[in-house]
Amino acid sequence: MFKLIEVRTPQHACMIDITAQVERIVTQAGVQQGVCYIFVPHTTAGLTINENADPTVRSDMLKELDKVVPWNDDYDHGEGNSAAHIKASVMGASQFVFVSGGKLDLGTWQGIYLAEFDGPRTRKVWIRTIAD
Repeated sequence: MFKLIEVRTPQHACMIDITAQVERIVTQAGVQQGVCYIFVPHTTAGLTINENADPTVRSDMLKELDKVVPWNDDYDHGEGNSAAHIKASVMGASQFVFVSGGKLDLGTWQGIYLAEFDGPRTRKVWIRTIAD
């Protein structure tokens, strides 16, 4: 089963928890055992799986990425968003999660996040659930 969701990001850099949306799609697909692939078709946004219990983890991740890849750093790219491209490449454009018993097989504290680095924008997230 293939589904597209759209996520409106509210600010320049943020991490949006999309776990519940992905879980609903897995439930709709009716897959009991398999894999859920998640892909973001953008060059300035990424996907990650990380802690979803404490929101400060997300802000800490964004702060540290800003230290490693600052917004202004004498980049050559003419659009002025090179840092967003670099951060998206570091984060990655896809994730996969096993499906067991009709549910995402995430760890106790894990959530799925769309990482925005050049917003606010409306982002597409492609989700494909495949049965074993």
